[in-house]
Amino acid sequence: MSPHILHIGSLLQDSLADIQHEIDAAFDALLPLPAEPRARLTEAMRYACIGGGKRLRPLLLATTAGLYGADRGLTVRCGVAIEAVHVYSLIHDDLPCMDDDDLRHGKPTLHRAFDEATAVLAGDALQCLAFEILSDPATSGDPFTRAELVYALASASGAHGMVCGQMMDIVAETTSFDLATITRLQQLKTGALLAAAVEMGAILGRVPQEGRGHLRGYARDIGLAFQIADDLLDHEGDEAAAGKETFVSLLGADRARAQAQMLVEQAVAQLDRHGPEADLLRALARYIVERDH
Repeated sequence: MSPHILHIGSLLQDSLADIQHEIDAAFDALLPLPAEPRARLTEAMRYACIGGGKRLRPLLLATTAGLYGADRGLTVRCGVAIEAVHVYSLIHDDLPCMDDDDLRHGKPTLHRAFDEATAVLAGDALQCLAFEILSDPATSGDPFTRAELVYALASASGAHGMVCGQMMDIVAETTSFDLATITRLQQLKTGALLAAAVEMGAILGRVPQEGRGHLRGYARDIGLAFQIADDLLDHEGDEAAAGKETFVSLLGADRARAQAQMLVEQAVAQLDRHGPEADLLRALARYIVERDH
């Protein structure tokens, strides 16, 4: 293995460790435990937010913003916002009315550790926290930047993004979807927040709308590659959801793996206008299909 590849691998691992520490520290500071009845809600939010997850979305955001010299502290604040939305979605996905999961990141899901009502409220509160952070002047002194950040995350999260994808996923339990529909489902359910992370990084980096095309292409490609990789991991672990169509069930494992690899190479090619300063984004694209959940 070449020294350059070893260096990039080390850079990726160090960057993942750094962002995990920064996001945990930020949640710790934002969610102090109050000595009053609402303490249980804060305890639940902290339980869900701190000490779990790879923090891919905050790292994508911070790395994209870093290409254009954005302030690291502000990118971490925005990373906390997008991670708050991601965590809220996982809390709600795990509920008995949705996926009914017992474990998340190796520990009991929030509704098992606390109760269902607390889990719903913690998810609601985290979604609100995300937009409180983005609309706070501490995130940016420019109100137009704050508004653009709020719009990017809100549009990726709601009825035209992640929540729509989750609804389609529920419908998929009783309806057969073709490849085009499965692709659209995953572009919304999984890809929308990944794309928002890159978009928000570009906003913080003050990249004009007309200069973001290659970044949006990169985000689109890694979003699909991410879900195909997930489907392959589930297939290899015999965890595929019965009755649901997936990329693997529709394409077969070999074609799905080849498609994921093609998407990664396509994503990397989107960054051709950048030099070594984009190596971490390239490494993140490859990591998405090489990770083990």
